[in-house]
Amino acid sequence: MVDLRRPEYPRSSKYDAAWLLDCDMGPNPLWLLEALDLDLRPGMKVLDLGSGKGATSVFLAREYGVQVWAADLWIDPTDAAANFTAQGVEVTALKAEAHALPFAREFFDAIVCIDAYEYFGTADGYLAYLTTFLKPGGQLGVATPAMTREIRDLGQIPAHIKKLVGWEALAWHTADWWRFQWEITELVEDVSARMQESGWRDWLAWAEAIAEHTGTTEGHLEMLHADQGEYLGFALVTARKPR
Repeated sequence: MVDLRRPEYPRSSKYDAAWLLDCDMGPNPLWLLEALDLDLRPGMKVLDLGSGKGATSVFLAREYGVQVWAADLWIDPTDAAANFTAQGVEVTALKAEAHALPFAREFFDAIVCIDAYEYFGTADGYLAYLTTFLKPGGQLGVATPAMTREIRDLGQIPAHIKKLVGWEALAWHTADWWRFQWEITELVEDVSARMQESGWRDWLAWAEAIAEHTGTTEGHLEMLHADQGEYLGFALVTARKPR
């Protein structure tokens, strides 16, 4: 079995590799979540937005003792709930579109989004919408595929990236882009946006693990090998809603 244990991710290393690989919907979500600079405490209400098959929701509930609402558009909440029950955690699973969230205003202490924000969060007005669901002082944490240079500055999507994802790479911004995008609104404060130091390497390691686990050629492998960390990685972005 693939070994997904990493000393830099001690909490993630405790999880069964086969289970995590079966939850695959993108690069290792537990590594990304553990790398985010969040202050989560037992009893907090946390929205896991774009929760996929539920790996991050299990991690949040188990590692931090928070109350988790797992919202995803693509995964049947019944399937997600079965996964939560099998893992021995209590998580509320629901189907939700990111622009029509069924929650009360200022309901959550934190909102976390791992490898999904690029699908709906790049619009100028989305942060204003999402923060309505955060309590004053609430935390927002996002891990999203990122570029080391803006595609606008490059003048084109690099060929090896375009070949796999096409125009969708336009949503893969730099950490500096995210910092400016959030800070300029003054809707949040204490904004931190950085490229994950091991982002490209972790992404490649996950793609190799998926290929071995499934016995198939992982689509991202060619792109990542061609990139060699020149452009691709993950941005880790956090902020707080003003009190």
